[in-house]
Amino acid sequence: MPQAKVLDPTTSPVAFFGFELRRYRHEAGLSQEKLARRIGFALGTVSMAETGRRPPTEDFVRRCDQALGAEGALIRIKEMMDNVAARLPAWFRPWAEIEQAAESLRTWEPLIVPGLLQTAEYARVLFVGEPRASAEKVELDVAARLERQRILEREDPPMFWVVLDEGVLGRCIGDGAVMTAQLDHLLEVARTPHVTIQVVPSGAGSTVGLLGGFVIAQVRGLANTAYMESAGQGQVTDRPVDVANITIKYEAIRADALPQRASLELIREMRDRWIAN
Repeated sequence: MPQAKVLDPTTSPVAFFGFELRRYRHEAGLSQEKLARRIGFALGTVSMAETGRRPPTEDFVRRCDQALGAEGALIRIKEMMDNVAARLPAWFRPWAEIEQAAESLRTWEPLIVPGLLQTAEYARVLFVGEPRASAEKVELDVAARLERQRILEREDPPMFWVVLDEGVLGRCIGDGAVMTAQLDHLLEVARTPHVTIQVVPSGAGSTVGLLGGFVIAQVRGLANTAYMESAGQGQVTDRPVDVANITIKYEAIRADALPQRASLELIREMRDRWIAN
């Protein structure tokens, strides 16, 4: 039987919970199957919690803590996770949980760099531009965004397919230094095996998707889910007809995109323009 992968507990609060859950289970001498039966949850739920692929529910944590004699340790980790989630807008939290559990994410962005790929300074400029944004709230929002990005750094990250409009590369967010660092970050992330970035050139004349960005998430054992941006908020749907329509739109957009090698060359060219400014 293959040895279970060691989860890095430093990558996110969800990963920390999974690491500790597995440690307490081993100390109790229980297999995942035995723990699942003892707490009344499915084996897959235990497995996904231990691998950091699905945030645990309060009931699941409470039962695990009691069954494993953790004396409240797992409950305290759950409270820490909830405190991190509280930094996110209430309407965005359901999507953040799906994002954490996703095996793959496919996104289209016509206006700005996707949140999972933003540098701290790029994100900070966006948040500062929000009405009535206080300095404290801006920094909390930036921290929450960077925390979300840690799913791309974990041992078993989701596949992330990104399609951007060329206008994203030329739209000044902050200043030339912010844009240069942001495009450098895109080039760096694109070297990882789980991230693909493609750009729809302005010369393509494509109008599909100009009304807003979206993300399609694939989670093992669940129906695909889509997140659509709208007027500063977002809508999450797993209705098959909605997800199917968004998936068709994504494929139509990607058909107009440059291949990844040409896309990265375009990003380099735009980066050099920002350096020269």
